[in-house]
Amino acid sequence: MGSRLIAALAALLLVIPGAALAKIKADETFVFPAGKPVRIIFFRPDVKVGSLGVGSVEEPNADWTAAARAKLTAEVAANQKAAGNEIVFMPEQEGDNAQIVADYQALFRVVAGAIAQHKMFPGASLPTKAERFDWTLGPGAAKLGEIGGGDYALFVSTHDAYGTAGRKVAQLLFAGMFGGFIPAGIHSSYAALVDLRTGNIVWFNVDPGSGGDVRTDEGATKRIGQLLNKFPSAAPHAAEPAPAPAQ
Repeated sequence: MGSRLIAALAALLLVIPGAALAKIKADETFVFPAGKPVRIIFFRPDVKVGSLGVGSVEEPNADWTAAARAKLTAEVAANQKAAGNEIVFMPEQEGDNAQIVADYQALFRVVAGAIAQHKMFPGASLPTKAERFDWTLGPGAAKLGEIGGGDYALFVSTHDAYGTAGRKVAQLLFAGMFGGFIPAGIHSSYAALVDLRTGNIVWFNVDPGSGGDVRTDEGATKRIGQLLNKFPSAAPHAAEPAPAPAQ
């Protein structure tokens, strides 16, 4: 995740216990055009899994991260297939195309961080965007569609740090002695859909208190099910006119 997004989620976790967090969603009115195939380029998910010690020092775990990325990728593909959408995986690129993909992934992380910061905290809302969802990667994002062969791009990012046994003990002691709250771990995720014809981010969902242990099949299913629960759908087909009464 981008540093701005991590900071925003971390700040919210400190203020509100994880169980009380509600998902933050935006621009849920977007729908796919009716009667047209939906081809979504799915970028390699940004996954980070590790452990969190007593001093809030995070220790990355490469094996957990690799397993979680594979499970989450499979769940996204299954989820979108069930929704009737075609997922196209962005292949590894070389040369200029590789640079274009890397540049837009970096740009997306910056914009995603800004969205989380200014949409999660009412006091931080931008005056020009307070009542509307208006975020974009710019029209140049159409190059991603040309490279990957799709009309939309789906980005998914998850960050999980599971509390160690020592941290769990400290959590109980701190709560009992001081009545304070220490988060057991970090479990946050977000997903975003970009219309590559315009570069606009048309749907964004950030969940600072994500459920599901992404190291397991069941947990990955739960995580993606929650994250894509309100994913855009196709516009309903217009009703055909009723036949004229017989003369």
